[in-house]
Amino acid sequence: MSAPAPSMFTPAAKAMAEKLGLKMGRTNLDEFAATLEELAKANPNIVAVTSDSRGSGKLASYGKALPKQIVEVGIAEQNLVGITAGLAACGKKSFGVSPGSFLTARSLEQIKNDVCYSDVPAVLIGISSGTSYGALGTTHHSLHDLAVLRAINNVTVLVPADNYETREAIRFAARATKPVFVRFGKSAMFHLHQPETIFEVGKAIMLREGNDVAFIATGETVVHALLAAGQLAERGLNCRVLSMHSIKPLDTEAILKAGRECRAVVTVEEHMVNGGLGEACAAALLQGGVGKPFRIVGIPDEETVPGAQADIFRHYGISMEGLSETASALL
Repeated sequence: MSAPAPSMFTPAAKAMAEKLGLKMGRTNLDEFAATLEELAKANPNIVAVTSDSRGSGKLASYGKALPKQIVEVGIAEQNLVGITAGLAACGKKSFGVSPGSFLTARSLEQIKNDVCYSDVPAVLIGISSGTSYGALGTTHHSLHDLAVLRAINNVTVLVPADNYETREAIRFAARATKPVFVRFGKSAMFHLHQPETIFEVGKAIMLREGNDVAFIATGETVVHALLAAGQLAERGLNCRVLSMHSIKPLDTEAILKAGRECRAVVTVEEHMVNGGLGEACAAALLQGGVGKPFRIVGIPDEETVPGAQADIFRHYGISMEGLSETASALL
């Protein structure tokens, strides 16, 4: 019997979450599936397409409730994208659901030609992205997806940080008239937002104000940046935390504002440091004429260490403790 996966949060991080009043929610994948099922029950035009990923995409309940609104193509990701695009071209609101590592590598040509260049309102859902598959290794890690999709015209790229952002991203995708890609991991996430928070594609959400270090983070790394800001506050540093849920379009205004107002900028992502959020922020700052101490925290250009997602995060400093150290050293 295998040992249980280590917690994403150390005891110190859990204590900080309690101090900040954060409550644990469910996984973003669970929130995605529940939201999609709710929308599909109200709209028979919505169809889910899966590549032997009904279980891993948390769509078992959806399939039982709506058997005529789900298509299973088997382990054939290129077919999945083509069918998803075809359904969208025929007037269906189609959601293609597949592991991010295969969806954005094996099927990249279909994403580029059948979805984006053909301008169909298909939605592609990259599940178990980043290092979610943990010990299965680099073949199953999706650390390139943001880079390749940023380089393709005509696709919105969203990476929700918690259940609220997930729910709003799927609602946006369901009414979008252009291609959308949404990226999800597998970990249960803390609730990060207040009820009055407004989700808008292309606009970052400020979770914490401060002018010492600006943490600009995306997806499941956002909570670790928020916890690091809480830890640094106990050392007298006031850190800004931005949830950059929209990778494309990117909120360059918020990035430039953070660069101008803060003493340093740290970007955080569960992605290769090449081509992702960090390099997008660096380009925005440089082109905007803002020069401040700057670091990209992500997966370096090397063979990723094996292990559970929590082990990988800590190894590469994507944790409360690691981010606190990076910010302190940068100042």
